[in-house]
Amino acid sequence: MVTMMMMMMIMIMIIIIIIIIIIVAAGTISKSSRKYPRNLPGKHEIKELQKTAILGTSHILRKVLM
Repeated sequence: MVTMMMMMMIMIMIIIIIIIIIIVAAGTISKSSRKYPRNLPGKHEIKELQKTAILGTSHILRKVLM
């Protein structure tokens, strides 16, 4: 019989896996996308764009999960 505690642990594990998948997906970029920041005014680095994507994703997740 599945107890309430086991259900909570399973749910937490699923949420952690989803978060990891989203962070990995948000942090990856294709090789061809490196040319697009050149079209934007100002100086942009790929690492900063990845960081922005990850922070935005984590903000959305916090709003949804809390």
